[in-house]
Amino acid sequence: MNRDTYIVLTIAFLATIFVLFQKKAPAPKVEDSPVGNNKPPLTVLYGTPTIDGQDQDDLWSYCEWQPINQVWMGVGLTPQDFSGRYKIAWDENNLYIVAEIEDDALVDTHPDGLLKYWDDDCLEIFIDEDASGGIHQYNYNAFAYHIALDGKVVDIAPDSSFRYYNDHCMVKRTTTGTKSIWEVAMKIYDGNRYSDTGENIAKSLKMGKKMGFMIAYCDNDHSPEREHFIGNIPMEGTEKNRGWIDASVFGTVVLSD
Repeated sequence: MNRDTYIVLTIAFLATIFVLFQKKAPAPKVEDSPVGNNKPPLTVLYGTPTIDGQDQDDLWSYCEWQPINQVWMGVGLTPQDFSGRYKIAWDENNLYIVAEIEDDALVDTHPDGLLKYWDDDCLEIFIDEDASGGIHQYNYNAFAYHIALDGKVVDIAPDSSFRYYNDHCMVKRTTTGTKSIWEVAMKIYDGNRYSDTGENIAKSLKMGKKMGFMIAYCDNDHSPEREHFIGNIPMEGTEKNRGWIDASVFGTVVLSD
């Protein structure tokens, strides 16, 4: 081996050693979405209630009330102003929700249901069909159904316009004094295949299926904007109004028998 070859091989060997023992720079930290679904999955019982704005079906007597008690927006909320709870059930065709809401003032000041609907009293149901989480602000990765006092259902379309999705939910509300019973039969759609122009077929639900889910209430007491936004999932961080953008903060439901 001549001198020049020896020098080249030595340099190559030393370069290899340097690379192997060079300390790797830490990978950039990726900030996670605020995690709100730190509760265990909620088991959902099978059955088909009558959508009549009541909670008297035998099915509902077997389901446990779950609280709507996490204040995501607003301060000074009292039980006299608002309290809420809900139950869920399912069958092959729908997810069923009954919500009992105590609200001392029912307010709907926007006659145009597509104008600032979040500032009127409304029930809001969030659903992520495949529990994949992620951004859904301007896509159908998940739905955030705002259900108005008149039963109309609104969400944001991929083109950022506000649209009615009344055919997604059958809604009945009854009110006695300050107590309202909301009963909803909600069709479940595969957001990855949902089209604004084509035919959309609702999913057939099966036992064991997991879905992202949240429920909330927009509370207005005759103000220009809602005073409170109350949901069922504890939210971490200071920005708690994330559900309309990010399905990663949803809780999880599991369909059982």
